[in-house]
Amino acid sequence: MLIAFPMSELQLTILPETLGDALAIERLHERTFGPGRYARSAFRIREGRGHMLELSFTARIGTLLVGSIRLTPICIGETPALLLGPLTVEPPFRSRGVGSSLIERSLKDAKAQGYKLVVLVGDEPFYAKAGFKRIAKGQVKMPGPVDPARLLVNELAPGAFDGVGGMIRPDWVEA
Repeated sequence: MLIAFPMSELQLTILPETLGDALAIERLHERTFGPGRYARSAFRIREGRGHMLELSFTARIGTLLVGSIRLTPICIGETPALLLGPLTVEPPFRSRGVGSSLIERSLKDAKAQGYKLVVLVGDEPFYAKAGFKRIAKGQVKMPGPVDPARLLVNELAPGAFDGVGGMIRPDWVEA
């Protein structure tokens, strides 16, 4: 996917993450989130299960890594889902569509692979543009402290979230 930035005419390329991207992405996370990232509830869940390379992407301008998004398999109660995050964009490249492009690509590929639900902890005004909505308080819980107003879901299939609830955990058993 190529996106031209009108003011600078830079082209953004969204590519699947590779094993070789791990160090550059970890450094991006360090710069963006700092050491406090390890204490967040979403990090604790992701720590229990590696993210899916086939549903994780990088954003580059030329060879410069400017953004990353990852999806990790989880379960909400007994229902398979994906946890989006972290979504990271280098500060000089924010508000230029990089994050939105990464979200769009990851959701499109997740849907194409048959996934039905994606959850995240984030700001509703930003993620609502990509179809995320707030989860009703108490319907879904995460281990550790999470502001319930920041727990969001995107149904990749209509009605996929109907009747779903419970604790988010880092794994599911494939049928």
